[in-house]
Order: sequence, then C-alpha cells, then structure tokens
Amino acid sequence: MQLHGLHHVTAVTGTAKENLGFYTRTLGLRLVKKSVNQDDVSAYHLFYADKVGSPGTDMTFFDWPQTGPNTRGTDSISKTLFRVNGMDALKYWSARFDQLGVSHDPIGTFAGHDALLFEDPEGQRMALVDDGGAPVEGELWDGAGIPTEYAIRGFYGVMLTVPRLEPLAQLFTMLLNFEEMGRVATDDGKEIVVFGMDGGGPGREVYVVEDTRSRMAMLGSGGVHHVAFRLKDEEEQRAWEERLTQVGMRTSGQVDRYYFKSLYFRITNGILFELATDGPGFAADESLETLGERLALPPFLEPHRAQIEANLKPLDTVSETR
Repeated sequence: MQLHGLHHVTAVTGTAKENLGFYTRTLGLRLVKKSVNQDDVSAYHLFYADKVGSPGTDMTFFDWPQTGPNTRGTDSISKTLFRVNGMDALKYWSARFDQLGVSHDPIGTFAGHDALLFEDPEGQRMALVDDGGAPVEGELWDGAGIPTEYAIRGFYGVMLTVPRLEPLAQLFTMLLNFEEMGRVATDDGKEIVVFGMDGGGPGREVYVVEDTRSRMAMLGSGGVHHVAFRLKDEEEQRAWEERLTQVGMRTSGQVDRYYFKSLYFRITNGILFELATDGPGFAADESLETLGERLALPPFLEPHRAQIEANLKPLDTVSETR
C-alpha cells in the first residue's frame, strides 16, 4: 500500500479578496473552484491549482475572517513547498517578489535543494524549490502572465514541526509506508528528516523537524489546516481506512466532497492528515474553460444557493496591490 504524493494543502485566510489576488496574480495559480466550506457554508473555500486542477497542484483556503492570526510553534504543518524548474526560475521569482513587495529570503537552500523562502501577505511560510526539471502531471496555467518556464509546477512537499520525532517516524514508516530518504542539518543546528512516499522526489516528500522548546502552535489566518495525500480511487481509500482502523487510529470515515472523496485522521493534536481520491475532479460541475468563474456548490447544497450566496461577500473587487 502506498500514498502517491501530495493531493492538496488547505490553509486559513482572514482576507479572501486579498488572498485571491495574491495566489492568482502574484503566484500565477488558477482559481479552479470557488465554493464554500461544506461544514460551514458561511465561509468561502477557494481552490488554486494548475490549468486543469490536477491533484498535487491544489492550494486551498478556508475564509475565516473572524479568526486571529496564526501563532507559530511546534506540532504544526509549518511550511508549504512549491516546485519550479531551475535557478533561472528562482531568480525570476526573487525579482518578482522584490517588485511586488513580497517578504522573502535570498535564494538559498532547503534540505539540500536550491530554494527561495517567502511568506504570503498573512505570514504563511512557503518556499519555491528547484525540482531539477522533473516530470509534472497536468498542465501549467498560462493565463496569469507568468512565463511557463518559470511557472509554479505544483507541490514539492510540506514541512512538519513536531515536539517529538521518534513516534512520528515510526508512524510514517510502519503505518503509512513512507521511506526515510535522508537527514539534513539546518543552519540553526536542527535536523530535517526527509520522508518519501511512492519513491519520493518532487511532490512526494514530507520534511519533519523536531522542536522541543517552542510552544504549541495555534491555528489562525496564515496557518495550514491540513495536508492531503493522493489515492487513486475509492478502493484504495477503503483499504487505507481498514488499515488505520485496525491499529486504533480514529478516522472520519469516508466523506464525499463531490470533487474527491476524503478520509481524515490526526497524527497529533495539531496535525491533521487527509487521504483524498484523485477523482472525479473539478470539472465534475464546470467546464475546464470556465473553472472558478461562478460559485460552485455540490448537489446537496444547490437547493440552498440563494441563501448561501446572500450570506457571502462578493470577491469581484480584488486588491490590485498583489
């Protein structure tokens, strides 16, 4: 049994309009689905991805304007890593971030790879990592004015910060069938442990660092809510549900999100994992040409469209600064 890479990363924003502007205009991702949080229909759920909404490219956000800023700390999904192709791409993004006033570090390295660390407007920590031109699935989005040779090519991985490494290392290798790919020293004397799924490499890695001193993180705007990993279909999902249940792991059971089926479980108090099927995909209710142009609701919410739309603030006036 194998997980097949990152499916999506879901984070929290308190400013949906500015979030939309940053991820579509600054980062050049495509808004492939404008929907609502199915567990809280008063909040938008925004999905940014490649041209066709491929699994492994999808950064999503819950719009929770009432929440406070994210409090950084241990026991959290602490960094989201995107992939780009080559040093020239990193130089392009560094110059672009300078021009647009995006907070970033100088080009450096992350876990042995050339990388550019940056933050979104709400302080979410991210990085662009050189993938060495590794093959990508899906299609790069060419509608945002970013040259395709420099465009974001999906996820490289995510980083977790945890109070104790050893229990999670056992969970990754013995339960989730990750492989420990190596250990890399950091500039501050810590050690990043690299875990790969399905052979590892771009889009199929999780980086874990132990932090025993920091306080526990508290999720808020600019923080990551959960990370989802890819499953081919419902058959694989049922097998994983059975495997997790057999070892006493509490799960959500299968949840139908309409665009994919989800299975949730916590590996710690602060870190939520999801196992999501690749299909049916975001074209289930919209054409590929018009993805993200209207409020999309799953069938069980469609009868309540008028009420839902009345309670949402429009996103048509987007901040031009990002």
